[in-house]
Amino acid sequence: MSEFTFFTEQSQRYADLQHKLRQSTDPFGLLASSIKAQQAWLQNPMALSNELFRYLNDVSKWQNFTTRRFWGEADSDVFPPHPEDVRFADPIWSDSPYWDGIKEWYLLNTHWLQDALYATPDMGEHERNRSAFWLRQVLNAAAPTNFLLTNPVAIAKALSTNGDSLVAGYKNFKEDKARGDISMTDMNAFKVGENLATTAGSVVYRGRLLEVLHYEATTPTVHSVPLVLVSPWINKYYILDMNEKKSLVKYLVDQGFSVFITSWKNPDGSMRDVAFDDYLNDGVAQIIKVAQEISGSEQVHLLGYCLGGTLAATYLAWANRKMPGKVPVVSATLLTTLTDFEYPGDIEVFLDEEGLDFIDGVMEKKGFLDGKDMAASFRMLRSNSLIWNYWVDNYLLGQTPSEFDVLYWNMDSTRMPMKMHRTYLRELYWKNKLVQPDALEIAGQKIDLGQIKQPLFMVSAEEDHIAPWRQTYTLADRSGGDVTFTLSTSGHIIGIVNPPGPTSKRSYWQGVPETGESAEDFLARQKKVAGSWWPNWVEWLKPQCGGQVKPKLSSRAYPQQGAAPGTYVLE
Repeated sequence: MSEFTFFTEQSQRYADLQHKLRQSTDPFGLLASSIKAQQAWLQNPMALSNELFRYLNDVSKWQNFTTRRFWGEADSDVFPPHPEDVRFADPIWSDSPYWDGIKEWYLLNTHWLQDALYATPDMGEHERNRSAFWLRQVLNAAAPTNFLLTNPVAIAKALSTNGDSLVAGYKNFKEDKARGDISMTDMNAFKVGENLATTAGSVVYRGRLLEVLHYEATTPTVHSVPLVLVSPWINKYYILDMNEKKSLVKYLVDQGFSVFITSWKNPDGSMRDVAFDDYLNDGVAQIIKVAQEISGSEQVHLLGYCLGGTLAATYLAWANRKMPGKVPVVSATLLTTLTDFEYPGDIEVFLDEEGLDFIDGVMEKKGFLDGKDMAASFRMLRSNSLIWNYWVDNYLLGQTPSEFDVLYWNMDSTRMPMKMHRTYLRELYWKNKLVQPDALEIAGQKIDLGQIKQPLFMVSAEEDHIAPWRQTYTLADRSGGDVTFTLSTSGHIIGIVNPPGPTSKRSYWQGVPETGESAEDFLARQKKVAGSWWPNWVEWLKPQCGGQVKPKLSSRAYPQQGAAPGTYVLE
């Protein structure tokens, strides 16, 4: 062995050892980013001196403020909380000089640390955003409201209830610990099939990957072209069938549509090798086949939501290449659907080689990624409202969370099979191959979104931090078909689960994007429309859904195998 080869091998072994050490101690680069930030400041002593002087000046302001407060001066919020920060909303945080001083001390340090991080010299934008994210997690966790002895509201309630609130909080903590998650709603208030997912229908197909549910008609006739709904398998399908008032499925059935929906299998370790290809072949292609056979229609209307929309768009590109002119889809609706992952929103803080390798390691051991792990990642993006708010209410105040069906659905998480999820994270999120013509091969075909010729109705949400609307919009210029783009108010869920009616508080913008038009320019020329986008979408659908025929729930090839919601959704 040559000396050069020996040193090369030793260098590689050292690099591998470093990688394994990082995976076990700092998989998302928190420590590494902190060290880099410290080094950057030490290499810029003048800038560091200015920042430290600013900190000392703030401390002096705080000292003067607290002194004046104890002498009777009214609260003036020297370091005001963010307008949307409700942690210090109780009057005691302003009325009491003692608690006001604790609040202001926390906010002083929080503001200064975050400002100093963003001012760090020579730090790249991605690293700055990632460091800021993890710093924010630490600061949010350290808030005085999260601890009994520094939360005056919790102390007052414990005294007024003779400690009963603490007993109730401990009971809530034990129940949540056994469940493995912080409850966001009363988990005993809902049951799938009883007060969730209640639209009448049948399982008409059951395979290794999905059950197909077909819903009973509520009208004498139905449109001849059925609707095929591809739900996200990152959560369960009944977000589209919450209850009678919120169910998109029920709304469509009542409008005279024949509706089929995917109810995905909740994978276990035996499904570790299920691939993205399988979700296309045994998922979308299969449910379309079932809908064709039962309805007698050669074509269907396809709808995909979130990850289901990404799969639906991929299927359209795949089918247009595999069977040009014979694609069994007349038009498609894509709800909050990312196809361009260049700027995927806040979730990008988890996306780098170290983070992806860590997730791979977790999946290698189990054969899947537990849905609770993924849900925890998304909750961290809004940790004050989605984690610490419930920590305080459930455990420190001893309150039972209020009943909210959407939050129950959000906690009813599913698992992700290893091979599929690895493709999803690395090929789509990390390498962004879906928007690169022919860069990605799925189920034997090169994928080019420009091959999509079918009319698209796209719906995104203004406040969506999972599928940012400006990123979903980019498909409008890549698709080869006509596009109608709708931007709903609210977020990823409420912007979609948005039934019409006198109590609807939502609104939307809608139009046809011009070639090469930016998202901002498109929005600037649209008028805001009050109410739900559902009726407008149905009016867009109807001309493409054929004449009226008698409803048919099942067929000889696909007989009824049990009532909806089936069995897979209960796993």
